[in-house]
Amino acid sequence: MNPVRHILQLKGDFVWSISPDATVFDAIRMMADKGAGALVVMVDEHIVGVISERDYARKVILQGKSSKETLVSEIMTRKVVTIHPDQTVEEAMDLMVKHHIRHLPVVEGERVVGVISIMDTTRNVIYMMRQTIRDLENKILSK
Repeated sequence: MNPVRHILQLKGDFVWSISPDATVFDAIRMMADKGAGALVVMVDEHIVGVISERDYARKVILQGKSSKETLVSEIMTRKVVTIHPDQTVEEAMDLMVKHHIRHLPVVEGERVVGVISIMDTTRNVIYMMRQTIRDLENKILSK
């Protein structure tokens, strides 16, 4: 199975991040602008949390809070699960399932080098399955 680094090479290694002092409204606006389902919450290049659309739905909307008055730090997930870029996509999927998360920051040393989603891992698995099918078809046809 491919390493997580392979996904980052295909999709890009950009990291959409926001400050814990920003409003949830600003976070949701950034997610919408970037087409992202989550943002890494950072202070001075260090991860302090993750905020997702799910956090917004469950911790702002359902609790009747105002997104323009609520800070990211109030609703972000503080216990951040990360993965190293040399770990496999399978390991990433296992972590996402185990922790019930859809976005996984990729960290090398102290630096966030990207974020992958469950959709990214699914695309990778589909690609690998198609490649295996093509290889098997070619093997069968060459006999």
